[in-house]
Amino acid sequence: MTSTTSAHKPANALPAALVLLLATGAGLAAAALYYSQPMLGVLGTEFSATPGAIGLVPTLTQLGYALGLVLLAPLGDRFDRRRIILGKAAVLCLALLAAAAAPSLGVMLAASLVIGISATLAQDIVPAAATLAPEASRGKIVGTVMTGLLLGILLSRVVSGLVAEQAGWRTMFVAAALSIALLGVAVWRGLPRFAPTTQLPYLALMRTLATLWQRHSGLRRAALAQGLLSVAFSAFWSTLAVMLHAAPAHLGSAAAGAFGLAGAAGALAAPLAGRMADRRGPEVVTRLGAALVVAAFLAMGAGALGGNSPLWLLAVGAVVFDLGVQASLIAHQTIVYSLEPAARSRLNAVLMGGMFVGMASGAWLGSLALAQWGWAGVCGLAALAAATALAVRLWPAAGGSAAALSIR
Repeated sequence: MTSTTSAHKPANALPAALVLLLATGAGLAAAALYYSQPMLGVLGTEFSATPGAIGLVPTLTQLGYALGLVLLAPLGDRFDRRRIILGKAAVLCLALLAAAAAPSLGVMLAASLVIGISATLAQDIVPAAATLAPEASRGKIVGTVMTGLLLGILLSRVVSGLVAEQAGWRTMFVAAALSIALLGVAVWRGLPRFAPTTQLPYLALMRTLATLWQRHSGLRRAALAQGLLSVAFSAFWSTLAVMLHAAPAHLGSAAAGAFGLAGAAGALAAPLAGRMADRRGPEVVTRLGAALVVAAFLAMGAGALGGNSPLWLLAVGAVVFDLGVQASLIAHQTIVYSLEPAARSRLNAVLMGGMFVGMASGAWLGSLALAQWGWAGVCGLAALAAATALAVRLWPAAGGSAAALSIR
């Protein structure tokens, strides 16, 4: 394919097939981060690992994603995004195959780290959609791509749980590798090339991340608040399968994956946050989203005081807190993408880097909380993280200035 797309002059209309490709690509890439989570109970048995040790699988995956966002995602402003997406897809496919063949926990952990790093191609696709979209429909198209990404995250657990239950966990990783290989072919055929928006060398480009962080208080607050919400999100999903696998529930990976359907319901409702942000401003949406997360985990924590939360309460809680987390993310992206259009890849890298540092921290802290205090401890950790995120969003109003909070 030889056509090149300017970052400043998107086509007048974006074909539905291309929007579908972008949404599907973002979903498949993001899904690779979460296939392991419903299978953690099975993986722990396979590798004779403790809950704390097996918790390193999602921790390293999320940490790899955070590293990839900070170190690689800014290259989308410097080089052709199409080439970057294709290169990452090739590495991700190989990493998933390595996970499928892993003979030990050590190999699985190494593969998990590389899966996280290369799955950042999802965050190359989102700025690509913003660049390709006409200005009049940019919000709608980016929202569609984000819906694909969010559904990929949440439905990955359903698919993973069912496949692992029926055909084994190694089959799931092979199937995931095949999906990324097919995505690579589709991107090679259907995605245009992109003109860089900067000629800065790599080290100078990386230094601009610090400049953007210092310049925009809105970026600092968004990264911190979304990171804290991600601690809560990841603490739940990274420990759910282990909790359900153990006594008294003794449920398999399919049951754990089925909770992804509840989360998907929340994600489908989240695009409504975009409309609310247009009418009342994104700040209102960030506060409402964080409040929903706090309420959901307080309710699940109260239900777990006598042991584990009832399954119906877990399902309802998953709908509510996923809605809150995803609505806040869409609102935070609205805030951040408006700061400097020519630096969207770098701004996105900072926001998502903060988010996935929170994801990695939540996976690690959630595993520790489950081991020390049980499911009530996980819910308490998540509620505390979400309450802190809400405080971050409320603080400027209490102080009377949107710039009052400075994270240095």
